[in-house]
Amino acid sequence: MTELRPRRSVLYMPGANERALEKAKTLPADALILDLEDAVAPDAKEAARERVCAAVGTYGSREVTIRVNGLDTEWHDADLRAAAAAGPAAVVVPKVNSAAEVHNIERALELGGAPEHTKIWAMVETPVAMLHAEEIAGASERLTVLVMGTNDLAKELHAEFVPGRAPLLSGLSLCLLAARATGKVILDGVYNDVKDADGFEAECSQGRQYGFDGKTLIHPSQVEPCNRIFAPSAEEIDRSRRIIVAFEEASAEGRGVVTVDGRMIENLHVENARRVLALAEAIGAE
Repeated sequence: MTELRPRRSVLYMPGANERALEKAKTLPADALILDLEDAVAPDAKEAARERVCAAVGTYGSREVTIRVNGLDTEWHDADLRAAAAAGPAAVVVPKVNSAAEVHNIERALELGGAPEHTKIWAMVETPVAMLHAEEIAGASERLTVLVMGTNDLAKELHAEFVPGRAPLLSGLSLCLLAARATGKVILDGVYNDVKDADGFEAECSQGRQYGFDGKTLIHPSQVEPCNRIFAPSAEEIDRSRRIIVAFEEASAEGRGVVTVDGRMIENLHVENARRVLALAEAIGAE
């Protein structure tokens, strides 16, 4: 199995706020999105771009990305050129609706001299994107992550924000299917009420049950519970170890039937157990 990079908690940080960018160095988020879009006023876009690009290399081994302004904005091209030169782990692009747009982003990064390690994270947040999620996800090897934009999706659906997110589940499912079909990582959308800790944890649990790799966050207080919920529990780690041992022993002895805790074990259970242990090792939970 290739090295698994944890992306349990992916925290947006406002690119115009130098204090916030500095504070991010002390937060235990798995990854950061230094934001040039929603968190930055129009008259602060250029200064924020310079500040964010200068900050990219100051976070050590942390995975640091830059969210540029959307393809239909006056700042998009300059953002992409600057991000390509800065060489973050990825460029996060809002409202990606087609494979053609992915190709255009990829060409712009190449023309800007972006290093090979600078990937594309595509935000999918419109009905069009939901219906074309597989072609978006499969458009480029450089595209490695899909990011759900649930606020914009709810707006375009004319949907209400309700516990359990029933109005959004079809879109979430389509994007999860697309990510898994194309071998890409997928991150759940943000939770807006930073004071509602119980609601946030419930949505994290729902996202994990659905199969998301992690969740995007808007406040530092959300990092710890998100890390905890998207990490394998001690019980999962123990069971995964026992599944692998039992399967390997049975294979060595030529036995075709393997059970753990009274349940039949197949190759799919072993693959999942290995993924659990790889994530546990990556986050130091073993």
